Amino acid sequence: MKAVMIMFNQAHSEKVEFIFDSLEIRGYTWWKEVQGRGSETGDPRMGTHTWPEMNSSAMVIIPDDKVDPLLESIQKMDEINKEVGARAFVLNVEKMY
Repeated sequence: MKAVMIMFNQAHSEKVEFIFDSLEIRGYTWWKEVQGRGSETGDPRMGTHTWPEMNSSAMVIIPDDKVDPLLESIQKMDEINKEVGARAFVLNVEKMY
């Protein structure tokens, strides 16, 4: 099992939900408003007058065989609109109940 943490501009919210549905990823945790800035080229997303946009974040725990299709879908979504931004990170899940 893997945990995939996805950080994305709120403009991608419906697309991320569509990706989960199309890959039959049912369970997830969603943080609606998170602040941050991309490490390479991302503008700050702070919800302020200067930086008004916000990000969201979602985490899914999925079988190993769903990781690559999920990452490919997130990457395709990001490539269509690079200035909006999305990133995904994969972590090992050692135990769960």
